[in-house]
Amino acid sequence: MAFLPRELLALMAVLGVVQLICGYSYRNCIEDQWSNRKSFHCTRRYVGKMSNMTQDLPVTAVNLSISHCNVSQLDNSLSHLQNLQHLSISLCNLKIISGNAFRSLSQLKSLILSFNELSELKPLLFEDLQSLNSLLLAHNKLQALPEEIFLNTSSLQTLNMDTNVLNNFANVVRSVSHLMNLTALDLSFNHFTSLSHSSASLPRSLTKLSLKGNNLLTLGCQATLFNYVKLLDLSNNARLTAMAFKGVDLSHLKFLSLKLTKVDILTFLNISNVSRVHVDFSGTGLKNKTQIEKLCELLRKKHSIMKSLKLDDNGIKSTSFTLHYCPTITKALHLSQNKLQTVKCLDFLDGQEKITEFYAEHNRLLSLSSCKNRSKPALTKLKKLSYRYNRILSVKANAFHLTPNIKVLQLNINNIAFLDHHALKGLKQLQELRLDNNLLTDLFKDTFANTCKLKILNLRNNRVSVIFNGTFYCLKKLTTLDLGGNKITHFQAAGFDGLTKLSKLYLDGNNLKTIKTSFYYAFQDTLKVLDLSRNKIRFLTKDKSSPFMNFSKLTDLKVASQRPYGLTLLPPTLFRGLHSLKSLYLGNNRITHIPCDAFDDLTGLHFLTLDNCCVGGVNLHPGVFKNLRNLTKLILENVGLQNFTKEVFGNLTQLRILQANHNTMQSIPLDALESLVKLQYLDIRNVSLSCTCKNSFLQNYTLHNPDLQVVYLYNLQCPEDNSKTFFNFNTEVCFIDLGEHLFFCTAAVIFLFTVTPLLHVKLYWKVKYGYFVFRAWFSEQWSRIRDKEENCKYDAFISYNSVDEEWVMDYLVPNLEGNKSPFKLCLHHRDFELGRDIVDNIVNAVYSSRKTICVVSRSFLCSEWCSLEIQLASYRLFDEHRDVLLLVFLEPISERQLSSYHRMRKVMLKKTYLQWPGPDTTNFLQARELFWSQLRRAIRAGNRLETEDEAQEHYAAQDHQTEENQTSDESCYLQP
Repeated sequence: MAFLPRELLALMAVLGVVQLICGYSYRNCIEDQWSNRKSFHCTRRYVGKMSNMTQDLPVTAVNLSISHCNVSQLDNSLSHLQNLQHLSISLCNLKIISGNAFRSLSQLKSLILSFNELSELKPLLFEDLQSLNSLLLAHNKLQALPEEIFLNTSSLQTLNMDTNVLNNFANVVRSVSHLMNLTALDLSFNHFTSLSHSSASLPRSLTKLSLKGNNLLTLGCQATLFNYVKLLDLSNNARLTAMAFKGVDLSHLKFLSLKLTKVDILTFLNISNVSRVHVDFSGTGLKNKTQIEKLCELLRKKHSIMKSLKLDDNGIKSTSFTLHYCPTITKALHLSQNKLQTVKCLDFLDGQEKITEFYAEHNRLLSLSSCKNRSKPALTKLKKLSYRYNRILSVKANAFHLTPNIKVLQLNINNIAFLDHHALKGLKQLQELRLDNNLLTDLFKDTFANTCKLKILNLRNNRVSVIFNGTFYCLKKLTTLDLGGNKITHFQAAGFDGLTKLSKLYLDGNNLKTIKTSFYYAFQDTLKVLDLSRNKIRFLTKDKSSPFMNFSKLTDLKVASQRPYGLTLLPPTLFRGLHSLKSLYLGNNRITHIPCDAFDDLTGLHFLTLDNCCVGGVNLHPGVFKNLRNLTKLILENVGLQNFTKEVFGNLTQLRILQANHNTMQSIPLDALESLVKLQYLDIRNVSLSCTCKNSFLQNYTLHNPDLQVVYLYNLQCPEDNSKTFFNFNTEVCFIDLGEHLFFCTAAVIFLFTVTPLLHVKLYWKVKYGYFVFRAWFSEQWSRIRDKEENCKYDAFISYNSVDEEWVMDYLVPNLEGNKSPFKLCLHHRDFELGRDIVDNIVNAVYSSRKTICVVSRSFLCSEWCSLEIQLASYRLFDEHRDVLLLVFLEPISERQLSSYHRMRKVMLKKTYLQWPGPDTTNFLQARELFWSQLRRAIRAGNRLETEDEAQEHYAAQDHQTEENQTSDESCYLQP
């Protein structure tokens, strides 16, 4: 783990305090990709208050969409978004909007409040919205509008109040009458029963008015109400009759819909001044031949030409009628949503050869019969023909013989199982053909033989299994071929011959198992989009071939969602040669291994998705993206990614969007993210980032990087504790300089290991003595000993080893406690108090005696208790400056043997000591007498230490005495 230097930590602390920088991740909203902090959407966020959702949005926000959020009240939580231009709050159960909710939003241009529970609006709610031009209030519960509600919204152009409970049309007119720029007003599906109103009128600018789905019984309006309206929709007013229009001026209308009303259309045309060619006759009950032909006669009386005739949803069952008596139709005829079972080669269009579009969608057509033998003139102007949403089973040969110039033919969403080899014969001008969503099983070589100008061919969702040789040979101008959703297993060798200009090929949802270059050679230089997703393509070995090697212009390739298990092995050469590829889709596979050189040739790639490629985790090797330096968007959602490293992602220097949600990585190294220098959008939702020190830098980076948006950063939970969040887990402990602490700890340990042996030798007994003194003090022995110090109980305490007890009892005690020397000695076996701690006895003995005589022998030196006794006595000698210690050596001991007893050697250097004369000593009887004489004199001496001069005089006296007794060879001697 790396740690920040102190200087950087200090700088970070300062920046954190003064808030010079801040991240731009949002608690409940997501910035739209590429929007540069201008567009945001907040979806399915249940936060209670609107302020909780919008408080952290920046003032740069221009577009804001809030939906599927349970927020019942809107307060002034938007006031800081003064640059907002487009606002949508829908599907939020909004019930109350405070009067100052839109204060300061003077830049707002569009406002959507649809699909809520609003029942009323404050009078001055839109007071500050001077720039508003679009307002949608559809699907609410509004009952009325305050008259001054739109007083300051003079720029309003579109107002939609569809599906409310408005019932007073006069109230609405008064509210909108001053909107001089209003062009569209939608009042559909309200509760209006009439259009009566006071002196106020609709704005002159209003051109589109929808009143469909109300309960209008009559209009009841002034004659001039619709003087400026161009498009009027009164459909779905089931009780509205023709007489309601009597006296109402409809002359300015360009479009009128009366669908699903009780209006008798023929009566209506006779009593109104509407321009008849501008009426939509859909859903007006014109079911039979008589009614239709009567309509044509009425239309023809005033108009010789009409643009379009709409007869949709009239329940027409046959085409036995003729439109010969209608005005000349120059554009479109609509017969959709009727009950037609046949169109009989469009016989009913006799006399209408100028029609360019014909729609017969949503009928009951069963077949298209041959028209070759018909004597009717051809409809040479017809360009678009649509039979969508019917029940057509078969299309016979020459079915379009009378419409040779069709450019767009729509036969999709039928049941066509049989398409005759010559069904499309004669359609030499055809450019777009829709045959998708049918039951076709075979395509033949001559099926498209005459459609040489075809550019778009859609055969999606049929049952084609084989593409035979030459099927598309004549389609040399075809640019888009959609064969998706079929059952294609293979193509014959020349199946795609002729497609020399094909740029888009969709083969998704078939049963292809391999990718063979030979199938695509015809268009390999022109193809730009190739969709092979949802097939059965698999690679069982590391195939070294490159099926796309010559696709020099391919920009989009989809190989996603292979069935049934998906791609598991990705050959390293699969994408060789795709230097122009911009988008690659590999999602929903089970790729377990991606070769490190798999993407080496994709130098122009901008978009790559590997989403849902999880079988225990995709193995991304270091350098796998090394050549994707132009990649801007990478999707790695749910791929089992465990490690996010610089070695893998470090070369993506142009990456702006990274979606890595639903993965298993517990940490993201900071250096890996910092290498993505242009990253703007990071989605790591549902990633279990651990709230530990290894992510402390990541936390700081995501919070304080002003260029990176981390989606819902503030909602990322700690996997260790769901009650804590990633963005604010405690990282203080992580910034301790562990190196410095380890140095000092290591130095201390080394110092202790080095010094402890020395201290043990030098101070062991002193420390131990201090401990024992403390014990004595604690048990009130110390004070007692000090009080009795000057009036000692014993003359000498004898410290000896049990091995030397015989000498003590036979020699020492008789010579010191006999008649010659009446000293009182302290012997441990005789004078120690029974039942008392031995340490306390030793301390008491030392401090209750004027002198301590240590009988030194080799056994004495090995005894711990003897060592304690001499240490206690030497402490009094050196630390209390009291001459209390006498050393008696029973046997010669070499300097080497005394080298480890530093305290004793120090005593020997400072004091004289006595050597017991052995039996081999010359004149040992005289020597022993001298020994006892000197010992008695030493015991009698005071406790005060002699000065150096006094000591020298004493030593000289000792030497003089020795000469007088002529014991130059005796063993008892004095040494400094």
